[in-house]
Amino acid sequence: MKDDFVVPLNGLAQGRNEFRRSAGKEFFDRFENSEILDADLSVTVSVEKSGRFTGVDCEIEGHVTVSCDRCLEDLQLPVNTGFKLSVKFGPATPGAEPGASGPETEGDREIVILPESDTDLDLSQVVYDYVCLSLPVQRVHEEGGCNPDAVKYLNSPDGGSLGGEKDAQTPFESLKSLLEKNK
Repeated sequence: MKDDFVVPLNGLAQGRNEFRRSAGKEFFDRFENSEILDADLSVTVSVEKSGRFTGVDCEIEGHVTVSCDRCLEDLQLPVNTGFKLSVKFGPATPGAEPGASGPETEGDREIVILPESDTDLDLSQVVYDYVCLSLPVQRVHEEGGCNPDAVKYLNSPDGGSLGGEKDAQTPFESLKSLLEKNK
């Protein structure tokens, strides 16, 4: 399970190799993610080896479940994202700023530099990052989809006060009385 997204680069034949994996709740739990409550994602990884070139294309489709920002109920969001990597082997320049020693991209591909001794490429973190980045900033149900009790509470005229009686000791009540006095 932990090695689901590890691609054995040295053991692959020349040409195109394809892997299909799935990512669910357990996958996101490994990252101690508090935002993604559940997931049903299909991940297709296509690795092309040609001479010294190794390209990794990944498509991620499915849905994740998060909390609605408005009513806090579960909200299912579609995910349709992907990435392209170009894997290179060699020493990484220690202490170098990203992009300082050369471009971080090659055409439409991000460059990943692995030490010569590495034989595997773990895509777990990359898959996780791209799924999280594909989610909208504001996560709310469509109009009418939120929990009606939560919406009623949010739209109440007393501003969602939990108590049935008004609390006259709040600063807003004091300001309100000043405004009414000056009319």
